[in-house]
Amino acid sequence: MITDLLRSAEFWALVAFIIFIVSIFKPARRALTSALDQRIEDVRTQVEEAKQLREEAQAALANYQRKQRQAAEESAAIIEQAREEAYRHREEAEIALKAVLKRQEAQSLERIAQAEATALRDVRETAVELAIEATEELLTEKLKGPAGGALIDAVIGNLPGKLN
Repeated sequence: MITDLLRSAEFWALVAFIIFIVSIFKPARRALTSALDQRIEDVRTQVEEAKQLREEAQAALANYQRKQRQAAEESAAIIEQAREEAYRHREEAEIALKAVLKRQEAQSLERIAQAEATALRDVRETAVELAIEATEELLTEKLKGPAGGALIDAVIGNLPGKLN
């Protein structure tokens, strides 16, 4: 049984694996230990820096609180000035708006008057066209035959006197 075990490839692969793990463990342990020591040293440095930063931050906080009080006083004065200016701008805007509305009203009334004039002119033109067409039809009906020819000759004869 032991001889069978010594002859099996699996046994020797296991032995080689164990030797390999043992040979790697020592250097890996050293590297791991030195990395942990370095990390501990980094943490200590960071803690010291954090303490120093905390002290600086407390000093800066006191300074900024003083500046904040001053800024609050200045902002209150600025807000009051802005309110006064906004009130003045509002009054100016109302005056300007009234002027614009008056101009727009005048322009609208002018456009309405122009539209009325255009509509009246269009109606007159249409009425004239209809009257001419009606007259044309009447004259065409009445001027047929010999009486129409005599009337046309008479009008043609009067034309030279009317054109001068």
